[in-house]
Amino acid sequence: MAAPLTREQAWELLTEYNQSDALLKHALAVEAVMRHFARLYGEDEEKWGVIGLLHDLDYEQFPEQHCQKTAEIMRERGIDEEYIHAVCSHGYGICCDVEPIHRMEKVLYAIDELTGLINAVCLMRPSRSVLDLEVKSVVKKYKQKNFAAGVDRDVIEKGCQMLGIEMNELIHETIQGMRTAAEAIGLKGAVEMAEQ
Repeated sequence: MAAPLTREQAWELLTEYNQSDALLKHALAVEAVMRHFARLYGEDEEKWGVIGLLHDLDYEQFPEQHCQKTAEIMRERGIDEEYIHAVCSHGYGICCDVEPIHRMEKVLYAIDELTGLINAVCLMRPSRSVLDLEVKSVVKKYKQKNFAAGVDRDVIEKGCQMLGIEMNELIHETIQGMRTAAEAIGLKGAVEMAEQ
């Protein structure tokens, strides 16, 4: 079994293959949400975070081979198969047939598209911030199919079913996770962080 990947190693690998500001911010948003869910479930925060950070490793350079190329790159680096399976599983039924089995994988599958939607909602708001965003604002935009039309709502719904949680709960917890990285992902906006 390969040694676990550190956050620093994961970031180095991610930035070796990705330079796009939008993709790096998306990776940081997904990492933050994965860490948040790991804390909620009493799981390994570092591992969940690393998997969130690397989930789109190949997307900038190999969009047509998304997930397949990631597996190749990670295997070449001797990264544990558990990490490879987890990272690739977010593309289940979209670009690969790696099924999300563990709770960590189901969370990644559910929140990947949702972070994109939440990001788009934040950028439309006067504050341009995730810190004062409410679930109802996301739900309203979620229902408008022409808003952030590239976000696959079916994937988010399937993710909720896999996890056995309600959509509003998933949205709430995803917002909470994104708040922990608001500055890094460019969504601090004009709001001061309230005391938790």
